Order: sequence, then C-alpha cells, then structure tokens
Amino acid sequence: MRIIASSSDFDGIVSFSIKGYLRLLALTILSAVGFNGYAQDNVGDDSTILYPFSYFTEFAPRTALDMLNRIPGMTMSSTNSRGSRSSGGRSSGGSFTNVSRGGRGLGAGNNGIQILINGKRTAGKNNDTQAQLQRIDADQVDYIEIIRGTSGELDVRGSTQIANIVLFNEVSNTTINYQASADYYADHSSKPGGSISYAGQAGDLNMIVSASAVPGYRYTEMREKSILPGELPNDFIDQTQILDNATYTLSTNLDYQFSGKSSARFNALLAEDDNPTEVDRLTVDLKGGGFQHSLEREDIPATNTNWEVGGDYEYRRNNGDRFKILGIANKNDTTNTRERWDVFEDFTEQKNLFLDTASTLEERIVRGSYTTGLISGQSVEFGAERSQTVLDSKLALGLLSSLNSGQSAYGGLTPVSIPNANTRVEEIRYEPFAIHNWRINPRMSLETSLVYETSEISLSGDVSNSRTFNFFKPKVDYRFDITPQLQLRVMIEKFVRQLSFMDFVAVNDQTDEDSDTLPGNSNLRPDYWWNYNFLAEYRLPDDQGVVSANFYHHRHKDFLQRIDVSNGPNEIRSAAGNIGTGDMYVFEVKGSIRLKRLGMPNVLFTTTTNVRDSWVKDSFIDITRRFNNYHRGEFNWSIRHDIPKLRMNYGIEMRNRIDGGTKRWDIEDIEEDHADPYFTGFIEIIAFGDLTFRLNARNLTDVEVCRDRIRYEGHIANNILEEVEYMCRGFGRTLTLQVTGTF
Repeated sequence: MRIIASSSDFDGIVSFSIKGYLRLLALTILSAVGFNGYAQDNVGDDSTILYPFSYFTEFAPRTALDMLNRIPGMTMSSTNSRGSRSSGGRSSGGSFTNVSRGGRGLGAGNNGIQILINGKRTAGKNNDTQAQLQRIDADQVDYIEIIRGTSGELDVRGSTQIANIVLFNEVSNTTINYQASADYYADHSSKPGGSISYAGQAGDLNMIVSASAVPGYRYTEMREKSILPGELPNDFIDQTQILDNATYTLSTNLDYQFSGKSSARFNALLAEDDNPTEVDRLTVDLKGGGFQHSLEREDIPATNTNWEVGGDYEYRRNNGDRFKILGIANKNDTTNTRERWDVFEDFTEQKNLFLDTASTLEERIVRGSYTTGLISGQSVEFGAERSQTVLDSKLALGLLSSLNSGQSAYGGLTPVSIPNANTRVEEIRYEPFAIHNWRINPRMSLETSLVYETSEISLSGDVSNSRTFNFFKPKVDYRFDITPQLQLRVMIEKFVRQLSFMDFVAVNDQTDEDSDTLPGNSNLRPDYWWNYNFLAEYRLPDDQGVVSANFYHHRHKDFLQRIDVSNGPNEIRSAAGNIGTGDMYVFEVKGSIRLKRLGMPNVLFTTTTNVRDSWVKDSFIDITRRFNNYHRGEFNWSIRHDIPKLRMNYGIEMRNRIDGGTKRWDIEDIEEDHADPYFTGFIEIIAFGDLTFRLNARNLTDVEVCRDRIRYEGHIANNILEEVEYMCRGFGRTLTLQVTGTF
C-alpha cells in the first residue's frame, strides 16, 4: 500500500512583493504548525509515496525533471542556472573537490536525494542523472515513487530520500526533444546554445542519445583598493575579465532487459570545453600622493576534454538472490596557458609571465556484489570494489629576466624551476564490504554495514613517495516511522574523504595577481571523520508538503587545511596539509509546502535554513577558528506558482548566507568573502501545442561578490601588517530565452 497523491486547481494569479514573501514565510510556518498530526488515507507500511502520471497532467510537464520538481521536497532545480562557474580559487587545504564529480568510488551513499530509473541507478558519475531526466519525455513516465525507507532491494544506500522514475513498458515508443536558447549578458553580448535528444524504446531496449552546445560566457568587472598601515592609500586596481566558454557534449544511456532475471545498462559521455579568457588590468599607484599607473593584459587559452563509459549487469535468481557488477572508466584532459604583458603608453607590449599547465586525470572502478536473503525481513550484501585513479600534472613557469636566457618552450622568457612541477600521482584502492538490511517490523528498519578500505598512494617524477592507508568504515542507519507521516532517522557513519590529487602537485594560482604558483604537498593523508546524524521528517496531510529538521556533527581526524611548507624566511609558502582534529555542527530546517491553507494550492513554497559552526586549531597562529571557506549558515527560499488554466508557471529563488560570508586563514593573509542576497527567477509558457518558452534571469539584483584581505609581511605569526585590500567583483545580470519542443 502506498500514499496516492492528488492535485488541485487554482483559479487566480497571485502577485508577490519582497515584504509579502516575508509575511508568507511567517504564515507558512504557522500553517504548518497548525496541522493536526492525523494519518493520511492509504498510508502503507513500506514508507513509499506514489505519484501517478495523472497527478501531473494539469501542469503539462515536458520532461521527467519537470514532473519531479512538482513534488514537495524533491525540487532539484527551481530555476535554470545554466552557465559556467569559475573553478578558480586556491585550494583551501581541505578542498571538498573530489577526484570526479560523482565522489569517492561507487558504493558511497549520499545523504541527499538519489534518483533511480526503473529501480536502477545510472552507472555514470560525470554523466549526471539530472541531465538524463531532462531527456526523458514526460509521456514516457508511468509514475514516480518517493521511497523513505531502506531495503536490500534498493540500488542505492544511505540516502535521505529516493525518487524512482518508473517508465511505461511499451512495445515501441520514440520521442525527440529539442531546445534552442540565447543568452544575453551584462556587457550586451549574446551567445546561442541548443540541444537535441532522442529517446526510444523498442521491446526490451531503452535508449537516450543527446547532443548539446552550452555557452558559459562571463563578463566580470573587478575593482580593488588597498591601504597601508596608518590608513595610507596604496594602490587601486580596475580589471575586466571575459571568459568565452562553450561546452559541447554527446552522451548516451542504454538499458536492456534480457529476461525477467537479467538486465544491463550502459552510459557514455564525451564533452569538450573551450575556455579562452582575456584580462585587462589598470593599476594606479597612490603612494606619496602620486597617480602613477600601469597597464597589463593577460591571455589565457584553455581547453578541457573528458570522456566516460560505464555499465552494469544484474542477474536475479529464482530465490530472489541477485548478483551485480558495475564498471566505470573516465578521463579528463585539461590545458591552460597564461601569458601576461606590460602595455606601455605607445601601445607596445612586453611579456612578463608565461605559465603553462597541463593535467590528465583518469579513473577506473569495478564493483561486484551478491545479495541474499536471510530470515524473513533480512538480507545481506557481500562484495568488493577496486579503483585506480591517476593524475599526470605538468607545470612550466617563465619570467622576464635581464639575463637574456629566454626559451621558446617558456614563451620566450627565462625558465624558473618549480618543485613538484612534473609529477604523477596514483591511488589504487581495494574495498571489501558487507551490508546487512533488517526490516525489524513494518515501522522500523536497520541497515548496518562494515567496509574495509586499503589503498596505496604513490608519487613519481619530480617527487617520489609511496604510502599505504587502511580504514575500517562502519555505518548504522536506523529509521522509525513513528506515524505514517512522521519519520525519525538516526545514522552514525565513518567517512574517508577523497583527496584532491591537485593538492599533491604544484598548480597555477589564478586567484591572486601577486602570486603565480602554489606548491603541492606529497605527504598528504586522507581526511576522515565520524558523522552523527539525527533527522526528523513530517509529511503534511493531503500532499500539502514536507517539513524536516536535521542535526549532524562531524568529528574530523587528520583534517585538511593550509600548512607551512616554506623553504625559509625569504620564501614563505603554504600548501594543503593535515593539521589534526576538527569539529563541525550543523542544524538545518527544511520546508516544502503547498499553500493550500492560504487558498493557493498550486503555489509551492520551499525554504531551507541552517546554522553551523566549526572549530579547528590553526596551524599558523595560536588560535581556534572555524574551517577555511566555511560560512556560519544559509537562508534560502523559493516560490513556484503553476497556473494550469493559462499553461504557464513562474518562480523566484533567493540565496543568502547568515552572518556574512566565508573566511580563509593562510600563511601570510586572512581573507573574508561576503555578498548581498542572490536572486534568480523564471517564467515559462506553453503555447502552440507543446512548444515551451522559458525566460530565466540570473543575478536579478546585480549583486557583487566582495573580498577583504589582510596581508602580512612574512609569516602571519609575526603580526606585521603589510596592507589591507578591499575587492569587489561583479558579473551582472544574465537573461536566457529557451524554446523547447518535441517531435
């Protein structure tokens, strides 16, 4: 038995102001509190809620993603924020960047929303599921299940909720989706884009093939002023930067049902990014009351090519036991050449910097498991995973010199020796595991697992090093349905973080015009932590929404931050390194509520508020501080309003941080980032049959991101102030018009 969701009509259009939103938030909370905790009708014992296709009919959804976004608590993207984001930023030392976008290995759970298609997860990591949902026509979806429990039958572990997209089992079905778009930017530039996908079904074969060209243009204006001790003016910098990015992607997803007992899936992706960047910088020297100025120009051509193939095969025996094997291989090639020139008043130029970087990242993973039933309500899964990850990194630096020793391989400049510039990093990891799932009774479930991880990380090239690491990773996941609507979850788990291999090697520093390279650390150890998680979720009656509260504590060991790797007082350098123990606490409240009690059943209000704190002993100065690049909390909300009679919908979203932005402590400076609330919005209209017109707006209020940086002379522990910098960076508003249709 499952909860069967229903939908209601709405006969009007509601206009909101900012103050209205604040009042709406208060009313929503009061409304939620006012609900009686009585049981819904048709609530079953399997913690599953069923949304049939008929639930979505009035909204005229185009894709499976559109359908998922109509379900309270399951919104994956309230507005389309397509576009490139700069990946720059020096490593925090403890960077949360994983080897690949999918995280560490294949078996790790995710505390967020997991997506299954026909009960199976996709085998890809870089070939993301959200993109796949955008390629599935809504007419192909039979129903969507929201699974709140845990079971040995599920294809994922450790998720708060699981959405299973179940497709119609038709003999033959074919759709072609297309999209044409145009982006308009703050500097009055415009860029076209588009995509096309084919989704077909023939008997037991399902396939999706898609191709896309996505612009990622970004125009940035930056202003920076700095003052010396005694509040004396130092200099002023005015800079413009143009990133003319374009991403081209070709992907496919295949699913074949050999019989009632066996099935296979195959994913493939090929993507290429062209990322040329141009920088113009004016520096005005204000010391001594003068206005001496200098001009610089930078040219940074860059490319990124990546591919991935993945697949899995599953066989089920007559007794319900199942065998499964998964495999993934991917490769990512990145090149970047940064050249900088002094520009003189007669428009002649002189090159002063050449910085060439190239890296190749490869990953190979295979995982096999066997699941068997024990006594009633219990099952156990045994298996093992092997992964190999390899990074080849090369870095070449040339600077202007009076020694007349320029070389063509260094842009005609003088080569500068960089330690750890040409290095290969390789990790081989083995991971046997056992997972026990116990359905204690219709209201309780318990999942326990024990994973043993052994890995070897080796470096060769400029640096030679090899070390072995061993970890036991236990986990306990207990769920209790206090009522059919109210669920309590307690989880204790040990995590091992995937190290960012770029932290091992010397890299390009693109965040500081006064710095060229950042050193690597060949002695990094994996950061690991214990996660203590307590979550309560309540589903409001009559499909009116979901509210939840979550508290978790992370106890880190060998925590990754910045450490001192200086070669002496005249060469102050820092790198990512292990500094000891750290603690993090987070309390989060979420709500996704239909405003039915306010007379607006087709308005979905979603909000997330979290407050957090963290403590770690700084490696440079004798203080206890919060984690680098870690903010105090967030407050986000969004509103989506569907108007079925007009075949239109619109929405707005706000993101804001609590108590300022993030801070970062390093060996010679302290940085703090801050910004005003960030707004996005959209409006979508279906006309001329199934033709959909959508206008997306990013950065509606034209906010800037600012940074305050305190620089010290030499080591920060000496406490000798050098200068204070105030920088603000603006990206302007971006408008995107999309036209989508189906053949």
